[in-house]
Amino acid sequence: MSDLARIRRFNRAVTRETGAMEESFLGRGRPLGAARVLWAIAEGGRDVAEIRAELALDSGLMSRLLRGLEAEGLALVEADPADRRRRRAVLTPAGRAEKAAYDRLNDAMAARMLARAPRHHAALLAAMDLVAVTLNSDRIEIAVADPEDAAARACLAAYFRLLSERVPGVSAAVVPDPDPDAGLFRPPAGVFLLAWCDRLPVGCVSLKPLAPGLGEVKRLWVDPAARGLGLARRLMRAVEDQARALGYQRLNLDTNAALGEAIALYRRDGWTETAPYTGFPATHWFTKPL
Repeated sequence: MSDLARIRRFNRAVTRETGAMEESFLGRGRPLGAARVLWAIAEGGRDVAEIRAELALDSGLMSRLLRGLEAEGLALVEADPADRRRRRAVLTPAGRAEKAAYDRLNDAMAARMLARAPRHHAALLAAMDLVAVTLNSDRIEIAVADPEDAAARACLAAYFRLLSERVPGVSAAVVPDPDPDAGLFRPPAGVFLLAWCDRLPVGCVSLKPLAPGLGEVKRLWVDPAARGLGLARRLMRAVEDQARALGYQRLNLDTNAALGEAIALYRRDGWTETAPYTGFPATHWFTKPL
């Protein structure tokens, strides 16, 4: 079977499984397109152009779907008070209830999918992650986060799991909870960055002060599904930009010989080796002027 035939089989399976062709998606009386627009409206309202871009809809179809939701009493479209030229979609109480119903039904559908492969649960999820991140790779966004947010903590835990798998003597249980140094990773001292792919975090990197004018880059991690897409380099460039904005003139970092891909990335991006300034598990130390 050719690669193209396998992809088309996958597309047919997803279309059938998700009910994309049904007139009443998940039995709620409207097709998938209208349901997706309803689900994309945030609790506090959302810019219509932002929803249209996320769902890759043309303006005519977007307008028709919103009119349909308005006619059902599920949403309102109003001028943005901050910019009267822009429109915002807002859920009504009925719309919020309908969105909650879709969430319950979608969760049930996802659970049924996983139940079909009890022995391949982890592999199936990993394959889905790879497909979703690959198809959304051009929409991955990097944003500042609080180091104690749930998403940041999840990425930090994954980072330490990776170290425990690759570096002898490192335990995944070393994730501090609560993190006594969290304040060092918040502006104006430092920063914590998350890479987001369709509302889920797929990478992180952080910065903390080391000395006057000198910052330290820490905790660079990329989800396995997002590796090979240049995201690690994007995160490093983003944290360097943040460091400049915070007034740092130079950055340091440490790493371990077992993380060869990271070492290669640092060298390609202009980092040079420097004298050791930390202990185990570090085996390599780098610096870079800003």
